[in-house]
Amino acid sequence: METNLSCSRYEKRFSRVIAYLHNNLAQELDLNQLADIACMSPYHWHRIYSSYFAESIVATVKRLRLQKAADLLAKTKLKIGYIGELSGYPNLQSFTRIFSSVYGMPPARYRLHGSHTQFELSTDLNMSTERRNLAMFPVQIQQSSGHTLLGVAHQGAYMGISQAFDHLSGLVATRRLYQAGAHLIGVYVDDPSRVAQEDLRSYACITVTPEIQISHALSPLHAVFIVAGKYAVLRYQGPYSDMQAAYQWLFGVWLPNSGEEAADSPAFEDYINNPRDTLPPDLLTDIYLPLL
Repeated sequence: METNLSCSRYEKRFSRVIAYLHNNLAQELDLNQLADIACMSPYHWHRIYSSYFAESIVATVKRLRLQKAADLLAKTKLKIGYIGELSGYPNLQSFTRIFSSVYGMPPARYRLHGSHTQFELSTDLNMSTERRNLAMFPVQIQQSSGHTLLGVAHQGAYMGISQAFDHLSGLVATRRLYQAGAHLIGVYVDDPSRVAQEDLRSYACITVTPEIQISHALSPLHAVFIVAGKYAVLRYQGPYSDMQAAYQWLFGVWLPNSGEEAADSPAFEDYINNPRDTLPPDLLTDIYLPLL
């Protein structure tokens, strides 16, 4: 019983810190203040956080800030300096230097030539048939036996699911749920072209055995099921912030020309590697589109 109470306390502390980080990325983040939010001494807090999340709190903040910046660069026309400010960087020079070191190119170039642009080119209706064929991306048709998952629910913009995944990481650590070969899976329930952004439903999940799921599907974890069946699978390489363009291509170009029909079940993403130890340009994600 004492062990369960201790885990619960840690989960609540991690949850408070994760929520604060995601909601205050534009602010100067003081490590002592984060320790206060976690109700731990700064000395012990850093070590405990790193052991549970496999990255330092400084690395977490950097990852989240640059992810937010990349998303804004790909999807908005905001001035680059302002994007840097919104992402927590006090001046353009530091923003450009840090962004370049992680994404392999400065922000201005990323906006014009990031991985999101390859999919945008392929959806151009004015493109000749020959050029559209050159822009095609490989999609495999696979049969899936289904998945048993535990997940944390998220409501809102799909890019915001990163907070749910960070929360999930803390829960997996405190409850010792990780099993060799487990996959992180994002399940996206609603169509963002038909559902308001604030109402979009998704789940940040990890694969587990049925026995683990039954014994640990306790709040805030939910049992989530991926149905068996036929799927179109697109292997995407690049930052998560660019995947919206991949979905547009998959649904808008590939599907109408494939002879296939989409099934009435959620799409999901299987994350092949981990953003905590992989640079954004090298991230690999399999996007699963259910088919009839």
